[in-house]
Parts: sequence; C-alpha cells; structure tokens
Amino acid sequence: MELLDFILHIDVHLLEFIRAYGNWIYGILFLIIFVETGLVVMPFLPGDSLLFAAGALAASTGAMDPTLIIICLSIAAILGDSLNYQIGRYIGPRVFEIDNRFIKQEHLLKTHAFFEKHGGKTIIFARFLPFFRTFVPFIAGASKMDYKFFFLFNVVGGILWIASLTLLGFAFGNIPVIKDNFTHLVFGIIILSILPAVFEFIRSKRKKEG
Repeated sequence: MELLDFILHIDVHLLEFIRAYGNWIYGILFLIIFVETGLVVMPFLPGDSLLFAAGALAASTGAMDPTLIIICLSIAAILGDSLNYQIGRYIGPRVFEIDNRFIKQEHLLKTHAFFEKHGGKTIIFARFLPFFRTFVPFIAGASKMDYKFFFLFNVVGGILWIASLTLLGFAFGNIPVIKDNFTHLVFGIIILSILPAVFEFIRSKRKKEG
C-alpha cells in the first residue's frame, strides 16, 4: 500500500524528498531508476511517472536542474540495463525454468517472444513499457545477444526514455490543470504505457484462435 501511495502521489513525495535531502535527490532518483531497470525482480517500481514528476517539479520549484536529471538518470538507466543483461547472461537458459513470486515464467516467455519478433529495436521499445523494460535486457543476456549490439540500443533507448519523459514533465507538468490533477495524470501515464502490451496480447490471442 505504501508503494501504491508513493506512485499515485509521486509529486508530493518527491517534493518531500527534495526538502529533506536537497541535492541528494539526484542520488535517490538514480537509485530508483537503476534498481528498476537493473534488477529483474523490481519491475513494479515507478519509472515513467517518476520521470514526468521530476521534470514537473524542476519546472515548478527550480530545486532540480532538468539537464542534470537527464544526464544522471540516463547513466542510471544505461547501467541498470547493462547489469540486467549480465545477470541474464550469467543465468543463461536456466532463466526459462524460473517461476516464482518474483519472476513469472509467463512474463519471461512473452518478453522473449516479443524480443524474437522485433530484434534489437525491442531494447528501445521496451524502455517505454513497464515490466518489459525490466525483462527485456534480462532476456537479451539470456539469449546471448552480442553485447556491443545490445549496448548501442541500450544507450539510445535509455537517453530517449529519460529525456522525453523528463522534458514532457518540464514542459507541461507546471500547467495548473495538470498540477491539480496529478494523480489522475499518473493513472493516465500508467494506462498509456501498458496499452501497447495489452494490444499485442489481444492480437496474439486472436491470431491463435484464428
């Protein structure tokens, strides 16, 4: 429940962190992004809404520098995916035998199918999809994808993801109607971010039935 409250009222909690920790907020945000992208057991941590809220607070309070947010969190996202890749590579094919409360085999198999279909572009696409962005680098490592190839897409996808969401928040997050309805906006971001995965699931299910 505390995690849900943090996600839904992320702007309020981030502002509290800024007041309490000052410039250490960059380190806190770095850690959240690094853990969400770097550990396959942490796909539920906020990503998109966190970036938007950080950009919005940078615009409204001036307490954070948007350029520093983008640089710092891009590094966190790239390092996170690299760690996740190495973990998947170390575990190897055994990954597809895993099925517990933290790592669901169903999620792994769906991610692997998505990865096989779209190839390297998946590394970039997955950045904008909750759960997928945590599982894809793990699957890439387990599938023995060439690391140089992976790293290229990792860097491009990480920078695009961090910069786009942060700048969107910086540009629009300070508009009164958005500030007054930030919880609803978070819901909207979550729904929009999972829609592509839902459509892909429905399409694949219809294809099987057909």
